[in-house]
Amino acid sequence: MAEQRLQKLIAAAGICSRRKAEQLLHQERVTVDGRLASIGDKADPDTQSIRVDGVLLTSERAPIVLLMNKPVGYVCTCHDPHGRSTVLDLIPERLQSGLHPVGRLDADSRGALLLSNYGDFTLKMTHPRYDHTKTYHVWVKGEPSLQALQQWSSGVVLDGRRTRPANVQALKYDSSSTLLRITLMEGRNRQIRRISASLGHPVVDLQRIDIAGLSLGRLEEGAFRKLSQHEWMPLIESEA
Repeated sequence: MAEQRLQKLIAAAGICSRRKAEQLLHQERVTVDGRLASIGDKADPDTQSIRVDGVLLTSERAPIVLLMNKPVGYVCTCHDPHGRSTVLDLIPERLQSGLHPVGRLDADSRGALLLSNYGDFTLKMTHPRYDHTKTYHVWVKGEPSLQALQQWSSGVVLDGRRTRPANVQALKYDSSSTLLRITLMEGRNRQIRRISASLGHPVVDLQRIDIAGLSLGRLEEGAFRKLSQHEWMPLIESEA
């Protein structure tokens, strides 16, 4: 790992916020290779000994963010009381410690899913006020009218509350169904399936292809890849 500012490394390890990490540095509670560290100092946790109040900041505590192409049939939880397969079953045991799904994707849906061991990342990726987009390819029965697509784009009332505007485009048709590209900035429970059914065009297949600009690309179904901090840190950095 390349050298990074100490407050960034401390926050990324989940010890505290960057602002609090700066306070720790001011209070002379951080050392690098046995020497007191100051604001502005950088270090490489893979090659240097970083300690906070004498406790070693180890690489094992560094945050992990994975992008998975979830198959149908897996539930987005760490443990299922009904004995169903969970997304963690697709992850090697050596990586599972502290790992949890970031948001949800229905068991009968597939595609992009993030997993992390870093609580701050999870909070800022799932809280509605951060406006992270999610894009889907959705096959629905029949051929929705232009009016239906405009209605969906403008917002539909679910549970007494109107959904936020969405980007809904018809990409192609076949004899019995239509492929839609849908981009949302919210994620209510089974939102796409419920709206689609209410408009008379039930979902046939639902695949999430992108989360906040993190695209599946060529990632095979059932596979995952570890994201670099360069990929995921900008998504939460402005609010750190």
